[in-house]
Amino acid sequence: MAVILSFLLLFVSVTLHVFYLVGYIQSRDEKKLKKYISTTITNVLISAALIFLSLYRPEQIRKINFSLILWLISGFIMVVMLFVQIAIFRKIYQRSQMPENYHLNFFGKKVLHSSVVKPIEVIIFFSAMPFFCVTGAYFVAKLIHFFV
Repeated sequence: MAVILSFLLLFVSVTLHVFYLVGYIQSRDEKKLKKYISTTITNVLISAALIFLSLYRPEQIRKINFSLILWLISGFIMVVMLFVQIAIFRKIYQRSQMPENYHLNFFGKKVLHSSVVKPIEVIIFFSAMPFFCVTGAYFVAKLIHFFV
């Protein structure tokens, strides 16, 4: 069980590592750089522990239920993609409420400018959709199979 938790912890740490890298590239924030470096160290330490464990106790690696790990990772990816899509919706909605991003037409209706939606958000949203659908379908199918 400790090996499975180590693998899942490594997966979450690598995901955070990529998240902090993208955040640092976008904002050049010193705080995100420090978090990126700390996740690098964490990834190396967890990987080293798993390597030593696999060298000295290979029977522990043979006992791993990889379908369980794959199911948990697919659920994690599904939740992350859902949060990414919700965050994009929230940003667009907040921008649509700002007066500098719309004007009122002759009939008093609000007309949004193209500055409400950024092209990178559209790309991220539509590229996250297949990951959400595939991993979500796998996660739900395995969940149903578990209960049936």
